[in-house]
Parts: sequence; C-alpha cells; structure tokens
Amino acid sequence: MSETNDNSKQEVLPDDTEVDLQAEFKNSQIQEVLDKLDQDLIGLKPVKTRIRETASLLLVDRVRRQLQLSSMAPTLHMCFTGNPGTGKTTVALRMAEILHRLGYVREGHLVSVTRDDLVGQYIGHTAPKTKEVIKKAMGGVLFIDEAYYLYRPENERDYGQESIEILLQIMENNRDDLVVILAGYKNKMDLFFHSNPGMRSRIAHHIDFPDYHTDELFAIAKLMLAEQSYRFSKDGEKAFGDYINKRIQMEHFANARSIRNALDRARLRQANRLFASASKKLTKLDLMTIEAEDILLSRVFKEDRLDSDAETTSSNRS
Repeated sequence: MSETNDNSKQEVLPDDTEVDLQAEFKNSQIQEVLDKLDQDLIGLKPVKTRIRETASLLLVDRVRRQLQLSSMAPTLHMCFTGNPGTGKTTVALRMAEILHRLGYVREGHLVSVTRDDLVGQYIGHTAPKTKEVIKKAMGGVLFIDEAYYLYRPENERDYGQESIEILLQIMENNRDDLVVILAGYKNKMDLFFHSNPGMRSRIAHHIDFPDYHTDELFAIAKLMLAEQSYRFSKDGEKAFGDYINKRIQMEHFANARSIRNALDRARLRQANRLFASASKKLTKLDLMTIEAEDILLSRVFKEDRLDSDAETTSSNRS
C-alpha cells in the first residue's frame, strides 16, 4: 500500500534542473503574435511593452508549473483604459491569442460586448442574457467595452448590478477558463472600481492606452489607405496633415477611429470627383489617389472658415 502511494507522488526535481526559457518562448510561438501586434498598431509603445511583460510573466509561470513550483492559476483579468480609437479591442484580440498559445485558455477567441448585451430591461431578463454571453466566451476572453455603464446607481430599477454579481462569481470561480477585460475612459473606470470594490480586487493588470501623436495618426492614415490600395498625392498628404492638426483639437475626436472615418469620407469625395470628370481619360493611378480637394471639402475646414468669418465680423462691428 505504501509503495503505491510513493509511486503516485510526483518526482521532485532538483534545484539545479536546467531551464531553457528561449526554447520555451520559441515553442510557444508568442513572437508571432507580438509581431502581428506591431503590424496591426502603430505607436503605443508603453502598451506593447506591458503586453510583452505580461507574456513573459505567463511564460515563466508556465515553466514554473512544469517544475512543480506553482499550482494556482494566476489572476489574468485586465482593465484597458484610454480614449476611443486607441487600439484596445485589437490588443485584447492579441492577448487572447497569447493566452491560448500558453495554455491559459482553451480556445483563445474574443467575445466583445457592451452593457446592452449583458443587461436586460425587465425582471428575470438580465441573468440569462449575462450567462449566455459568458457561455459564448468560456475558453477565451470576454471584452466588455465601456464597462462602467453596467453600474447605474441613479436608477433604482436598473438591472446592471445583477450582471456585475454574476460576472464577479464567474471571474473568481472560472478564472482558469475565462479572462475578462474591462475597457473604457480612465476617469469613469476609476469611479466604477470605487463603487465596485469586488470588481477592482479581481483585476490584476491595468493598462493605460495613450492618445496617438499627430505623426502617428498620419502614419495610421497612410497604412489604412495602403490596405485598400489608395494613396495620397503630394498635395493630398499636406492637406490631410492639416486636417489632423485641426480635427485633433475638436470635440469627439476618437484617434484612429476618427482617421478611418475621415478617409471613408475622402474616398466618397474622390469617387464623386472622378464621376464628375468622367469625360476625361482616367488611369488606374487616378482611381488610387486621394487629392487635396478630397480632403479640403471636409467640414473641419468649413468650420474653421466659419470661425474665421465670425471673428472678422465681430472685429468689424467693434
């Protein structure tokens, strides 16, 4: 009987057992995911550094478990804070891949939701909605954008708290099969955690996403155009550079999201311009090129001219 018990025990490896972290890193193919992150997103150096550090931590933890140095799964739930259009969803997608390749989640898929996907509108509706979303996300990552809208204390009949309580239970009891990433504006997420200390205690990693600089936004624009076989003319480049400088100072600027919207409208204007000049001989290059006039017709420049005219009128009256 004692002999059976002895055989069932895991062999304790000596302290001088050699470990090849580089080989483990290569076998995990994490570098491939990190390379994709670099390709997907321009800039965001502090974010990419945190993702690499987290990947290194998880890799070392996996090796430690292989050496019987650790048995408890680490807490991997995260919070991504920052303004819209800073790449939070894309990073969450790559994080899911990393977690899957290191064996922390079974499938590595990403389920992205907002309050409307989790919270019902009447009694008995929220629990099944939340549980259905969780069921879809199991084995992967659940990404909750603008997570602070789950909590609305000003509305006594709001059912968001019920969804939060279900999430808290799952985050604690199923953390070896589901990673939850909360996202939103930093100040609102801080208030959310202050009001929900149970949620704050379950979040191990906080990553802040900075706004893009103007040169990064311009590089993003050129990359977006190239992906669709478009390009700026020389004058178009200058016009779009001016557009970024003006748009970034206006309300509701959403970083890369605003750049994408601006390019969509520029392509629309380009198409209208080309149709208006259909009698002229066009080339493949014409169909690929965004000209300055496709940019300068934007409301951003119109509003700038209106402000200038208003200042002139006011000055003349005085």
